[in-house]
Amino acid sequence: MTAAERIRVFLVDDQQMVRGGFRMLVDSQPDLEVVGEAGDGAEALERLAVTRADVVLMDVRMPRLDGVEATRRLAERPDAPRVLVLTTFDLDEYAFAAIRAGAAAFLLKDAAPEDLLGAIRTVHAGDSVVAPSTTRRLLEQFAAVVPDPHAEPRPGQGEARDDRLAPLTEREREVLTLVGRGLSNTEIAAELVVAETTVKTHVGRLLAKTGSRDRVQLVVLAYETGLARTT
Repeated sequence: MTAAERIRVFLVDDQQMVRGGFRMLVDSQPDLEVVGEAGDGAEALERLAVTRADVVLMDVRMPRLDGVEATRRLAERPDAPRVLVLTTFDLDEYAFAAIRAGAAAFLLKDAAPEDLLGAIRTVHAGDSVVAPSTTRRLLEQFAAVVPDPHAEPRPGQGEARDDRLAPLTEREREVLTLVGRGLSNTEIAAELVVAETTVKTHVGRLLAKTGSRDRVQLVVLAYETGLARTT
């Protein structure tokens, strides 16, 4: 496999030994390579401005600039890398906030090596199923419960969330509900007895109508509006 075909991974963690362990693991794989690292969010933003990366392993709690804000700023960049949030805490409101900010998934730092490697590949592929499984548990615990610490409170916020579903057709709401449950396009097609291409069209319209960056953001929306919890 050539260097151009490998998945480029960037490491962000304030502990050098942790980064060293991740580097050894990632570089041991023929299809992965570490292209850079940083000790906090601010340094990561600087280096990622000049370093091409496909997937960022992002610690949440760091000095200077935490992983939540770093993820938010990265997501605003064109062709931003996918962010995989890493944390020591199983149910961490900061990790949830990072997913809301644009991270693609959440994983514990003590996850098995094969789980971490699999998550990197899944996130890079833009897999249609939310991965890893702990991301779903995190969403179930915190969606619509923990406020976004970076968002300004405003009157009628709850109603505004519901309004995000207003432009959707009934079928699009059905698809969004199934996306929130973590179903793939193939599984959604089987559930609704339609062609997979039709599901892809609906998902594309959902992304456009809701302003969601990717499928993970649709899952967050499904939880925040209650759709994913009504099934």
